[in-house]
Amino acid sequence: MTAHTMSGSGVARRLLGWSLRDLRQQARLKVKAAAAALEWSEPKLWRIETGQTTVRGLDVEAMCSLYGAPPGLAQALAGLARSTRTQGWWHPHGEAVPGAFDVYARLEEQACLIQGFEPSQIPALLRTAPYAHALITSSHPDAGTQQIEELVHECTARQMLVTRASTPLEVTLILGEAVLRCPTGGAQVMGGQLRHLATLAVLPNLRLQVVPFAAGMHPGLRAGPFTLLRFPSHTGAVPDETTVYVPGLTGDLYLDAPGDVQQYEAAYTAISRCALDERASQDLLLMAARELEQ
Repeated sequence: MTAHTMSGSGVARRLLGWSLRDLRQQARLKVKAAAAALEWSEPKLWRIETGQTTVRGLDVEAMCSLYGAPPGLAQALAGLARSTRTQGWWHPHGEAVPGAFDVYARLEEQACLIQGFEPSQIPALLRTAPYAHALITSSHPDAGTQQIEELVHECTARQMLVTRASTPLEVTLILGEAVLRCPTGGAQVMGGQLRHLATLAVLPNLRLQVVPFAAGMHPGLRAGPFTLLRFPSHTGAVPDETTVYVPGLTGDLYLDAPGDVQQYEAAYTAISRCALDERASQDLLLMAARELEQ
């Protein structure tokens, strides 16, 4: 196989690598045994599972055959392998995802630093259960009670990434003031969500800013919502790759071309300069909560 290390879509590489690793572990095969059966070196298999290289469809098929993957999943993973050779990735809503996992949530789990701007709602990572319930109910009007509760639990469980004692996820988030003023779920639910944010904001790994209405026209209005996900290097040093997540009505866009990443990094810096500092942002959160709860 001709390997182009760290080229092509980082998102597709990671998704494919994690899926193949999960299949190997489900088959109860160690890396050494799997590599021997495939007649590969162990480093080659490790590079594939950690998303460091593009992969041929034929190699994916061989791995799926060895691991006993269902035919439909094997076909989907072979198709995903083609995406590892292109920059960026567009994931339409409703498209079957290999391994049946949430694409963004899987990336979030592996990131070491997240920087984001959100002009309209609290990110899933920081939602309370009542706030999450209100949003999920609104976006899934045909879902049953059990499904709603499962989605709420999946959402709120993600907060463990930020609050865990060992190597918590670093998060720097900028909100538009409109997020604070929209009483999602009602005044009491929104007030509780804002107080929860103010409580989380004291964590050393969480930096929270708010862009006030008084800032007027600012770069975030043009950029819209986005998240920068930074991943640790495979040597354990500083982050070596960044993916930009841009949500959309019909699908989500994942960008990793250096030029695209640099533009969003510049946008994040510019928006941050228009925002209140952390203390003033926390004061605004609590003031908005009190106004809602009156």
